[in-house]
Order: sequence, then structure tokens, then C-alpha cells
Amino acid sequence: MKEQANLVFAVTLVALDAVMTCLAFLIAYLLRPLDGNPNQIILPFSNYVGMMLLSVAALIVVFFFYKLYHLRRGMSRLDELYALLPAVSIGVIAGVALTAFIYRTDVDYPRTMIVLFWFFALVMVGVGRIAHHTVRSTLYARGWGESKVLIVGAGDAGNLILEKIHDSPSLGYRPVGFLDDGRVGQTVFRLPVLGPIDELGTIVEQYGIDEVIVALPEASHNELLSVISRCEDGRVSIKVFPDVFQIMASEVNVGDLNGLPLLTMRDVALRGWRLTLKRIVDMIGSAIILVFISPFLLLIALLVKLDSPGPALYSQERMGLDASPFPCFKFRSMRADAEAETGPVWATKDDPRRTRIGRWLRKYSLDELPNFINVFLGHMSLVGPRPERPVFVKQFRQMVPRYMERHREKAGITGWAQVNGLRGDTSIWERTKYDLYYIEHWSLWFDFKILILTVLKFLRDPNAI
Repeated sequence: MKEQANLVFAVTLVALDAVMTCLAFLIAYLLRPLDGNPNQIILPFSNYVGMMLLSVAALIVVFFFYKLYHLRRGMSRLDELYALLPAVSIGVIAGVALTAFIYRTDVDYPRTMIVLFWFFALVMVGVGRIAHHTVRSTLYARGWGESKVLIVGAGDAGNLILEKIHDSPSLGYRPVGFLDDGRVGQTVFRLPVLGPIDELGTIVEQYGIDEVIVALPEASHNELLSVISRCEDGRVSIKVFPDVFQIMASEVNVGDLNGLPLLTMRDVALRGWRLTLKRIVDMIGSAIILVFISPFLLLIALLVKLDSPGPALYSQERMGLDASPFPCFKFRSMRADAEAETGPVWATKDDPRRTRIGRWLRKYSLDELPNFINVFLGHMSLVGPRPERPVFVKQFRQMVPRYMERHREKAGITGWAQVNGLRGDTSIWERTKYDLYYIEHWSLWFDFKILILTVLKFLRDPNAI
């Protein structure tokens, strides 16, 4: 069933790409007379059908080389659209080259039409792929083309993976059970422990498992290799959940020292022109946002002031780049004397210290809007690890390995951890993992992706307190 579903999805996606590419070519042809050239001779569309078919063939071949027909569960729509940009660009160039080689000067193919075709190919193919992704996710959620998953390890990591699977029905994963040496016969989160780890190969064959996820983050390399070697079925996909504080899939370059192979890890911190580029984006972005939201900021400040005594805006010391303190600006959402008796403590979900307007501000993260002032002043960035207070940093650095590496970059208004639901009273270990992943994989597109996900997700974030 899974193989049939994958084949259907792949074939329909190829067909949809072809149809949307033809439509993009047709639109480019129809808009061609708008290029302002009075001497241009407009030939009937039938003269361009061959060119269109060459362009379609070129795009589909390029898409195959870019592995855009290798359907990966869990790939977001944003990542799918981002992958289209270079593929469509190369495909259009290849199509133009083929057309020039085959048709030579027989048919006019002006530059305006080429540019229009490139633009509308991006738009139309992107729309088609979003629609296909939506239909595919819906069918996965209803059980069509589902992938049977076996989780090796019923500890905290295994439970976390199971929870993520349950929270993402659109991925089409159906957990069958756990393998764990110490809990055979038990039920963990309503999922049976089917046997010990030694029986991995037998259980994979017995239950028709499609994917094995090894959730043994503290296992040694030899133990992991031993577990994987027990799965003799080469058709089964095997994934390993890493130790939270291992080097998390960092970009690695293979070099050599006079013939001795060495692995060179990249410098994960932003430096040079990348740092300058990020700062330019921060300044422009924060300035534009502050101009547009300034009336809203004044309204919130007035509501806070009228709701309870005390300042509408306050600054709280937070730790930023290189663990240097800075004043973090926020709207006051609690009583002015909130920490007079308790001292510095984390806010809780139903914190009694919140004001009436503060409850609403914290629910929708509006108390953090003055952070854009920090971004404009250079204290923070639009995207980065969320800053913590010095008293909490002192605690976490003792508890969490590699925690201080979060401070190798500027703190951000939003971050990779936050768009993955790790806000408020959530695991500091998990948050640190996501923060380090962001630092090690920074790119301008990654920042834009996080900003887009922030807009889509934060208004309905259950962890906002």
C-alpha cells in the first residue's frame, strides 16, 4: 500500500508540474505583446508548442536531478518552495538552451517572454506543489500510504518521538510499538513493547515495519552499530535520534593532512559579510515594523497604564551576545511589585501576578513587541536564541552542557526553538538543542523561514504565557 501510494504521488506530481509549466508558458506568451516593441511579430501559439514541450521536459529532468520527486515526509511547504527557486531557474536556462539549439532562428523567443516564463513557472509550479502537498498530507492523515514505525527505546527519547508522531498525523506515520530490553510486555503511552532490542530483525519482518527510529541517545557508537546491524531488511529506513548535545549534523568538510583524512567542522558563528548582512536585515526590518506598529504600541501602552498602577514599558536585564547583559524592553504584563516577595522566578501558565491586560498580552506575545527597539539598537536580532535573565543563565550553565554556546550569537525576538513549540515553561534541554542547531545551520533563508513560521504559529501557540 505504501509503495503504491508513493508511486501515485510521484506520478501525479510529475503530471502536475508539467501542466503548471505549460500554463506558465501560455501566460508568458499571452503577456508577450506587453514588452513595448512595435516591430515585434506575434506568431500563433501553435508555433511555440514545441518550445513549450522542450521547456517542460527540461524542468522535469532538472527536478529529478534536484530530487524534487523524492517525497520526504515532514518537509515543510516553505522548504519545498525554497527548493524550487534554483531548480526552476536552471530548468528555464536549460529549456532556452535546447530551444536555441533546435530552433535556432526559426521562432522568435524574446527575452521578455523568457523572464515572464521563469516568473510564472515559479508561481504556478509552486501553487501546484502546495496543493499537492495539502492533498498528500490529508490522505496520509486518513491512513492512505501510511508508514509503519517501530521505535527502539521506550525511555524519554522514545516517548518524545511518539508524542511528535501523534502531534503530526499529516506525516502518515503509524507507530506499531517499542523495543526495549527492560520493558518487554509493558505498554508505554498506549503502545506495546513488542520485545527486546535483540529481536529487531524478527519484529521488523513480522510486523511489516517500514521505518525504524532508534531512540537511544546515550548509546555508544558500537551499541548503535550493533542495533542497526540486526535489521537485515534493506528496504527498511533507519533513523537515529541523536544525543541532545552531540554535534548535531553540522556541516563537515573532508580534508587531509598529507594523505591523512581529517574532518573539518565549519565555524558556526556568524562572521564577516554574513554578520553584516544579518545586521542590515535586522535594521531595515525592525525600522519598517516599528513605523507600522507605532500606533498599536501607543494603544497598548495606554491600556497597560489604565489597567494597573506602574510603568507601561519596563526594561529587564537579559544576557545577549558573548553573555553580555543588555536592557530588554517589554510591556509590563504583571503587577509592578510582582517579584517583591518571590525574587526572580519563571512565569507559569496561570500566573496570579498577571494583570487583566497582561493576560491578553502574554497570550498573544504582544508584551514582546518593544523587543523591536532592542533589534534596531543592536542589542538583539530578529531571529536568534531567546535571551534569559542572568540569574537563570547561571543556573542553566551548570545543568545543561553547551548551554553557553547559545551566546555565540545575538539573542532574537523569535527562534527555531520557539517556532517548534518550545516557549514558556518547556524543556530547557530541548530549547538548547534547537538553539544550537540554528547557530550551526544559519542562513538568511533559515531566518526568513523562522520569521514566516512565527507569523503563522505564534498567535495560536499554547505555550505562550
